Amino acid sequence: MTPSSPRTAFSRGIRTALPFVIVVGPFGLLFGVVGTEAGLNIAQVMGFTILVIAGASQFTALQLMADHAPTFIVVASALAVNLRMAMYSASFAPHLGAAPVWQRALIAYMNVDQTYALAHADYEARPQQSTAEKVAFFFGAATPIIPVWVGATALGIVVGEAIPPALGLDFAVPITFIALIAPALRTIAHVAAALTSVVMAILLAFLPWNLWLLAAGLAAMIVGAEVERRMEARR
Repeated sequence: MTPSSPRTAFSRGIRTALPFVIVVGPFGLLFGVVGTEAGLNIAQVMGFTILVIAGASQFTALQLMADHAPTFIVVASALAVNLRMAMYSASFAPHLGAAPVWQRALIAYMNVDQTYALAHADYEARPQQSTAEKVAFFFGAATPIIPVWVGATALGIVVGEAIPPALGLDFAVPITFIALIAPALRTIAHVAAALTSVVMAILLAFLPWNLWLLAAGLAAMIVGAEVERRMEARR
């Protein structure tokens, strides 16, 4: 077995994340196109991408802004979509809590769905890693993903109208999340939460301003937590 070190962990992070570039690129490109079509200028679209750096939240906010939803609905929906980041960060604490503050600050900034899913899976597969190796893996995973996300958004702004609709860039959004979520459905509680979110999203699709998103997410968390509690009680 190759001796582990921060350098090898960083390289492994890059290699592991490279396949996600295939979907992150079109995802970012699509946001650049949709953002400009919604009336945002270049600075606003790029500010959205660089400061928020959360595709699902950005698309949610953008759609609500285009629908002229009240500001508090836009903010609440975007925050609700991004609440998962708080759970991501909490699950990272046992692995990265001993890292220097500046490293944790950078990790918090670059903690997106792809980097989290890859890093968490690696930490579970290699629990013996040092904190330095875990930090290195995370930065390695972020290396191909974050620049591609930002660069693709900029490219979408520039070439937006030249992209033929038949290209179907919106395929990147569901594929990205299926690729992230499917491997994580490892317990009955996970599956119950996922199924609940799907069913509730369909049943509540009539709600205005994408409020079904909040309701479905809340219902899924409640069901998932309850199933988990009952499973623990039986052990």
